[in-house]
Amino acid sequence: MASRLHHGRDALPGCLGRIDALYQKLSQFPSAVYASVGAGFAARGAAKCLPLYTEWCQPDLRCHQQLRFSRQYILHHDGTAVVSVTPVGVAAEIRDQLLVRMSPSGRHKAVFTYHLEKGQRQEVLEQVWSHIGRVKNINLTALDKHGRVYTDEQFGCLSWSRSETQILYVAERRRPTTQEEKFMYYDNWGEALGDKSVPVLCVLNLETGEVSVLECIPGHISPGQALWSPDDKSVVFVGWWHEPFRLGLNACSNRRSALFLLDLSEHSCERLSSDYQAVSSPRLSPDGTYLIYLEGPVFGPHHQCLKLQMLNWQTKCVSTVVEVVQTPTAGFFGIYSGAVPLLCWAPDNKRIILNTPQRSRKELLIVDTHLGSVTPITAEMPEGSWTVLGIQQDLLVASCSSPNCPPSLKVAVLPPAGRELKLQWVTVEEASIVPYVEWKILTVYPPVSEEDIPATDQTFEALLLRPQGSKQREKAFPLIVSPHGGPHAVFDARWRPAMACLCRLGFAVLMVNYRGSLGFGQASIDSLISHVGIQDVEDTQRAVEVALQMEPLDPNRIALLGGSHGGFICCHLIGRYPERYKACAVRSPVINTATLLGTSDIPDWRFSALGLPYCFEQIPTAEDLAAMLLSSPITHAAKVQAPVLLCVGARDRRVSPYQAVEYYRVLRARGIPVRYLAVETEVGSSVSHTTSYGPIQQTEHSTGTPRKGGSLKACMLWRPRMAFPTQLLNLQNGFPLKLRSAK
Repeated sequence: MASRLHHGRDALPGCLGRIDALYQKLSQFPSAVYASVGAGFAARGAAKCLPLYTEWCQPDLRCHQQLRFSRQYILHHDGTAVVSVTPVGVAAEIRDQLLVRMSPSGRHKAVFTYHLEKGQRQEVLEQVWSHIGRVKNINLTALDKHGRVYTDEQFGCLSWSRSETQILYVAERRRPTTQEEKFMYYDNWGEALGDKSVPVLCVLNLETGEVSVLECIPGHISPGQALWSPDDKSVVFVGWWHEPFRLGLNACSNRRSALFLLDLSEHSCERLSSDYQAVSSPRLSPDGTYLIYLEGPVFGPHHQCLKLQMLNWQTKCVSTVVEVVQTPTAGFFGIYSGAVPLLCWAPDNKRIILNTPQRSRKELLIVDTHLGSVTPITAEMPEGSWTVLGIQQDLLVASCSSPNCPPSLKVAVLPPAGRELKLQWVTVEEASIVPYVEWKILTVYPPVSEEDIPATDQTFEALLLRPQGSKQREKAFPLIVSPHGGPHAVFDARWRPAMACLCRLGFAVLMVNYRGSLGFGQASIDSLISHVGIQDVEDTQRAVEVALQMEPLDPNRIALLGGSHGGFICCHLIGRYPERYKACAVRSPVINTATLLGTSDIPDWRFSALGLPYCFEQIPTAEDLAAMLLSSPITHAAKVQAPVLLCVGARDRRVSPYQAVEYYRVLRARGIPVRYLAVETEVGSSVSHTTSYGPIQQTEHSTGTPRKGGSLKACMLWRPRMAFPTQLLNLQNGFPLKLRSAK
C-alpha cells in the first residue's frame, strides 16, 4: 500500500526529522554561477568604481526548486587593488531564465528565456539595454525555424557578434511531423542529453528579427560551443562525429571532434584542428589574435589529462602551450576537462585563467600562452576548491569553498605578468565555516609493486571530514566511506551539504580519490586501465586502513556510500571484505559489466576498462564477456552480509536500473536485507515517484524537477537526496548508531 510522504520536519519520525531539518539548513547556502563587470566610472578621490553584476543559485528544498537570483555591487578600485565593496540594493529573483550573455561593449544583455502559452512552451530571446530596458523580444518558437534551443554546457552557446547586431546559438534541427516520422527512432547523445540529436547553428539578426539556420556543415558532425570570428564573417565551432552512431557525450571528453571554421560568405566549412582528436572549449583572445582550446585523445579513459592548444588566427598555425603531464614533478598536475571558463583571457591577450583539479584540490592557474608557463595562484590559500567566473578589465572574479565552508565570492586585480603571486583577494560575499566540522587530506601510498619498487609517483589521496572533538576527550567516530564515480573523476575539496550533514550528525566521512582519479597526472589515470575492479577497490580499502590507523575512527562501525562507479567499488568491498562493512547505500551502481554492455550509452568503456581497443563495429567475444564478468561485483555477491540500499533512475541511460535489479534478486534470495528505490521521471516533469521494493512498505513522494533525462542524480538534488545516506541509519540489522544532536 502506497503512502504519501509529506514535506516538513513533522512528517519524519524521530532522528529522521532532525536529519531533514539539518540537511535543509546546510543546503540553503547559495553559490555564484555568473558574474559580469560593467564599464567603470569615476568616483570622488582617486578611486574608480566598477559595477559587478552576479547571479546565484540556491536550492529550495521545501518547494522543490532551484532558485536563481541576482545581486549587484560597486567595487572601489584604486588602480592596483579593490579597496572596498558596496552592495547595491537587495537580491532580485530571476525566473525562467536559461542563458544570459553580455555584449562585448557591456551595453547590451541577451537573455534566453521561456514561458508557457496555452500549455505550450514558447522560447524567447530578449535583448535588454542596460539603461533603457527591453528593446527586443523575439519568440523563437513562433518563427518555427528549428526545435528547442540547447542550453546545456556540452553544446549550448549564446554568442554576440563584435558588431553587436547578431547572436549565435545552437538548437535542435526541425523534424518532419508526418505520421510515419512519429514513431521513427532518432539517435541521441546519451545520458543527460537524451533530447539532443541533430544540433544546428542558428543566427538571430537583431535588426530584422530574422533567424537563419546555418547550412554547409558536414552531415556527419554535430556542431556546438560556437563563437564568432574576429571579423564577424565566419563562425568557429566544435563538431563531434556522430557516425556510425552517437556515443554518450556527457562526462566524456574523449569523443572524436575538431574545430571547424564556417565561412558565411563562401558557404564553406574548413577543419582547423587535428583530425582524429577530441577538442573542447574554444576561446578567442580579446584582440582576436589567438584562439585557445583543449585537446586530448579519442577513446580510452573518458576523462584524461589534456593539452592546451593555441591557434594563431592570422596564420592558422597551431602550437601546444601546455603539454599533457604524465607524472607530475614540479607542483603542476595537468589540465583537465572543464578547466577553461568563458571569460578566461586577461586584457594583455597573453595570459589565461584556468580552474582545474590539482590532486584533491581545485586550483586557479595562470598560463602565459607565449612562454608556456603555468603559475598556481591559490595553492597556498586555505580554501580547497576555486572556480573562475571570469576576468574582465583585469578584474578576476572567483567562487571558492571547502568541505566545511559554503561558497564565498571573491575578486582580485590581476597584477602584471610575472607578479601574479602578489594577487590580493577581496571578499564580496563571505560564508562562515560550519561549526564542529573539520577536514584534512590524507596521502595514501600504494603497496610495493611486484618488482619491489615503491610506487612513489602513484600516491593517491582521500578527503576526511570528521566531527570536531576535544583532544582530551577524543572518541572513535563511525565512518562512512565514499569512493567517487567516473571512474575518471575526482572529489575536490569543495562544499558538499550531504557530506557536511553526515559529519554534523556524528559520522566521519572518507572520500577516496583512488588511482585513476583526475588531478594526479595521466600516468595515474592510465594505471587503472586493465585493473578496474582490482586497483580501485584495493586503493579504497587501503585508504580505509590508513584512516583507521591515523584517526580516531571506530573499525566496527563502517558503512559505504557511492554512485555509478563508486557504487561498483562499494559493492565489491562488501563482498570482498564482508566483516569490515556494516551497511551499504549505492546509487545507480554498476553490478555486472557484461550485462551492462548492451544497455549503456558508453559501450566503449566496457572494452577500454579491460585495456582492449574499441571500434564501433566491435562485437564482444566470449573471452571479453568473461573478463567483464570477473571484474564485476556480482561475482562476490554470495559473500555479502551487510544490508544494502539500491537507488536507481528508471530511465538512466548510462547505468541501466536492471543492474541493481540483478543484485537485488541475488541478495534477496540469500536473505540479505536489501531495499530497492527506483525513480521514474518524465522529461520536464515537476513530480517524480519513488517506489521501494523489499521488506519495507512502498512509499511514494514528490521529488521536484529533475534534469532532463530522468537521471537519479537530478532527482536527488532536493531533499530526497538525504534519504540516500540516511538509510545507513535504519536499514534492517544495519548500522546501530546513536546520533549526537545537531548543534
